[in-house]
Amino acid sequence: MSAGTIAAAAGLFRTCPVTKLKVHRDAELLVKVNAVAAVLAFTVGVSAAILLVLTRWQAVHLLPADWYYRLVTAHGLNMLIFFIIFFEMAILYFAGAIMLNSRVPTPWLAWLSFGLMAVGALLVDYLVFTGRADVLFTSYPPLRAHPLYYLGIILFAVGALVVTGLFFACLVVARREKTYEGSMPLVVFGALTAAIISVVTLVHGAIIYIPTFLWSLDLEIFGWKANVDAQVYRMIWWALGHSSQQINVAAMVSVWYLLGGITVGAVVINEKISRTAFVLYILFINLASAHHLLVDPGFGPGWKIWNTSYFMYLAVLASMIHGFTVPAGVEVGQRLNGFVKGTFEWLRKAPWSDPGFSGMFLSLIIFGFLGGVTGVTIGTEQISIIAHNTLRVPGHFHTTVVGGTALAFMALTYYVIPLIFRREVIWLKLARYQPYLFGGGVTLFAVSMIVAGMFGVPRRHYDISFTNALFKVEYPPGADLALAFLALGGIVAFLGGLLYILITVGSVFFGTPLTEERLQKGLASVPQGILRLPPQERKEESHYAPGTVILVFVFLAVFAIYYFTNWKMLSQVWQIG
Repeated sequence: MSAGTIAAAAGLFRTCPVTKLKVHRDAELLVKVNAVAAVLAFTVGVSAAILLVLTRWQAVHLLPADWYYRLVTAHGLNMLIFFIIFFEMAILYFAGAIMLNSRVPTPWLAWLSFGLMAVGALLVDYLVFTGRADVLFTSYPPLRAHPLYYLGIILFAVGALVVTGLFFACLVVARREKTYEGSMPLVVFGALTAAIISVVTLVHGAIIYIPTFLWSLDLEIFGWKANVDAQVYRMIWWALGHSSQQINVAAMVSVWYLLGGITVGAVVINEKISRTAFVLYILFINLASAHHLLVDPGFGPGWKIWNTSYFMYLAVLASMIHGFTVPAGVEVGQRLNGFVKGTFEWLRKAPWSDPGFSGMFLSLIIFGFLGGVTGVTIGTEQISIIAHNTLRVPGHFHTTVVGGTALAFMALTYYVIPLIFRREVIWLKLARYQPYLFGGGVTLFAVSMIVAGMFGVPRRHYDISFTNALFKVEYPPGADLALAFLALGGIVAFLGGLLYILITVGSVFFGTPLTEERLQKGLASVPQGILRLPPQERKEESHYAPGTVILVFVFLAVFAIYYFTNWKMLSQVWQIG
């Protein structure tokens, strides 16, 4: 008898009544605690966000300078690192154990790693909010935080690295114990991609944060004193700071494929092509980190152009592949469901009232049309000179990390609650509007940031009017209007985030326990994919997706217009003749 059979006999597994997957008890608990930790970090981050928005709005200018920079630090860490990575750890346990009907090897190590991550996050937040780590998200030297700040980040990273190792071990156990048939599911392959990128990312974090920790101690040992070169720090740190967002991209795309399948029965158009795109992420996506260094004088133009063009374009190609295959798979699935009239009936009659579907599709649109277009553009060496350190940069990554990844994770949450926590979703009618509220707010917020950045409004700066400065700074009239819309979008997004928190926490702790009887009778307050799971295996073969082809050409037109508009703006800066 195999170890997996013994574990099942001992009652360590349950069978999900919806997906029919075998759910390992430890895997289920680990998904729960990591998801809860992610929502807690999101709560801290979104609370800081609304205060920053009301400070960025010059008409209000809420916070004093010290608290502004303190909350910029807290917001970045809790949203970009703690929320996202805790949720990704939950995804790794879900993909590595539950989707493969397998178990988590060495559960004690998994719980130890969660403890390291939790302690690290709490330690960092404590030091930030007590004013001993006002160094912003990037913590560039010579800015120096309390040594425990760096130690907290190291503990968090070590814990995440251990979870990644356990995910690889899950794959080995599942293969050895033959808990699934055929090749690895595409969603699991996407999670594997995220895990591989996370190893590269976290190793770079260790390379730079360990010497920075020693530097912060200001110790001298046998005449040797730790020192950190500012330029070396920037180069290696961005292999952590930006690459950690590439983990998000791989995880987010995996969530798109997963939600497409469980909401409308989306078809994987060509699994080999989709897997190849994930491999391109592994090989080339980390090169995008270089676009943060395009104005640094210490790097030559050859290094900059090579890293932000030739090889990075292969990662862009990967995103474009997923940007086609995901909506095309949804279209084919919908056509197989009977929505075959015209070019866009499949889209018009999609389950837009299902927050899992609407959140997923809005995430896809926002990430592609706004995040992808702006990212490739400001990643061009010449154009970067007019975008660097303006609000265009946070405008870009709010469309990718917030409008893309965070919204996709929110959409997944509405299925995690009934499938993993086995609770019904409270306020389901309100939950149907939450992705639109959050996605719409983030879109208005981010686009307003991008427009304000085009007017030259700087990023991060507490007082863009430079009060009491020896020089006078004036912006075009449109800058004030852009900042007002920035505030409006931020407030709407905050309300959408607050609604997500209330629904999630309320469902987990106060939601009605989900029973098979209520599911079978259709009485459960859950997304429609839980009540009527679409067929996950299709006998029909069809690659007919004319609607998606039209959407792709619209995207390419938007891309071309925005890209060449930036070259026109650059030509006006570089007056020739």
